[in-house]
Amino acid sequence: MTDIALVTGGGGTLGTNVAKRFITKDCRVVLAGRSQDKLDASPLKDVLKFAADLSNPENVEQLYLAILERYGEPPSLLAHCAGSVMVRPMNRITQEQYHNCVRNNLDTAFFTLQKFVQVLLDHKLPGSAVLVSSVAGRIGISNHTAVAAAKAGIEGLVRSAAADYASRGIRINGIAPGLFPSNSTKGFFTGDKAEAQLAAQYPLGRYGSVDDEVNAICWLLSGEADWVTGQILSVDGGFSSIRPLVKG
Repeated sequence: MTDIALVTGGGGTLGTNVAKRFITKDCRVVLAGRSQDKLDASPLKDVLKFAADLSNPENVEQLYLAILERYGEPPSLLAHCAGSVMVRPMNRITQEQYHNCVRNNLDTAFFTLQKFVQVLLDHKLPGSAVLVSSVAGRIGISNHTAVAAAKAGIEGLVRSAAADYASRGIRINGIAPGLFPSNSTKGFFTGDKAEAQLAAQYPLGRYGSVDDEVNAICWLLSGEADWVTGQILSVDGGFSSIRPLVKG
């Protein structure tokens, strides 16, 4: 029987493309997202689509009821791509904006992973999960305080949960992407010089693509990474770790 892959953030660029990749590998795909309209507009066919806010544990429970009703077994793969971007200095962030940022990023990750693990334990099955952090959770970047705090929390969640469940055959990893074009990052690419300026920030000379991130997620979930757990893979063109010599 083919694997069942749960992909969250199903209305976004990354989630959609991860789901497409799983379909090419003959996985049965569950696509979850906040917006029913975006899920309905998705070009993906023959997948279970479930619209809900996964920062609410009750909604996560309903998602799993729908999965078990459809397939009779739980997903063994989780690509948690749900999240949101907030770019503004801390002194201009309201309490509501901060709490929304944490809910959309960290809370959805925690409750989705919690249920994923619990059901695998109940069924005595192995599995693999990948959560999406950000380069902003690894190094200090201006105007990213709220999202940096939430993404850093995701990285701690990955490492701690991986330690808890490694002995049960459940691998948990994460990726920390740099900037890549998506529905949520369109604003970064506006202006005549924006793309060149963005590319110049990255040691490899370009900003990312969605395929860079999809490749990393799918590798970590695959059997090729069977001895990898508790890791956060930076997929950022060297942005967070190296500073090449700039010649004058």
